[in-house]
Amino acid sequence: MPTPVVQRNGHAASIDELAPLAFAGYAHFTAMQVRGGKVRGLDLHLQRLGSASMELFGRALPDERVRSYLRAALEAGPADVSLTATMYSSSGEFSADGDHAEPDVLVRTGPPASGPAGPLTLATVEYDRFLPALKHVGEVAKTYLMRRAVQDGFDDAAFVDRRGRLSEATIWNLAFWDGDTVVWPDAEMLVGTTMGIVRRQLDRLGVPQRVQQITPADLPDLAGAVVMNSWTPGVAVHRIGPTPVPEAPRFLDLLHRAYEAEPLTEF
Repeated sequence: MPTPVVQRNGHAASIDELAPLAFAGYAHFTAMQVRGGKVRGLDLHLQRLGSASMELFGRALPDERVRSYLRAALEAGPADVSLTATMYSSSGEFSADGDHAEPDVLVRTGPPASGPAGPLTLATVEYDRFLPALKHVGEVAKTYLMRRAVQDGFDDAAFVDRRGRLSEATIWNLAFWDGDTVVWPDAEMLVGTTMGIVRRQLDRLGVPQRVQQITPADLPDLAGAVVMNSWTPGVAVHRIGPTPVPEAPRFLDLLHRAYEAEPLTEF
């Protein structure tokens, strides 16, 4: 198995540079699947990193510099990898002067992934993420709730917000099917890059979509459900909480076709 690449600002990261990050929790990141040295939705990943940096650090790096760091990591490893780019501040946490420091970029690679085969069962958990629109680190609740769900006989957990709406799952976006239209939850959540890819390609394919509030009580009226993230545009879900969800192979195929319609982009 190839040795993982870990770089800081385009160069191999030293132990001294990595050590302060062992307990760091003030950072954000994006994760992607690289195939043949290319990725789908690079523009969405760059937008995510830029907007989250402005929110957390008050400044963002130029896209071309970020791309150069991503290219450097890929040139040091195989063409097919899982890649994570994390933005953090050298001023660290619990410091009021963080907005004056330009963010650093930690890029690491690992083996390519495609996600579980499914279908999955999801426990429902009342939970609202802090800064839900950001893909930030330090979310101990996600792992804790996932493990609790597995202990209770589920594969993972889906979140129900304080208004009773299904929002997202631990490391996944949720999507639903009514037999004709793709239904996206209306709630505060992280809009995933794969979700963004699928939505714009469904538009190009002329597939109807809508956004609506979905509660657990609405599940019996739906014809299918999936989770998606950077690993995959769709893994079937066949139970959410106590409610079974019908199989929807047409829905699953549609999401995968939409994702594959997105061209791969060079860094």
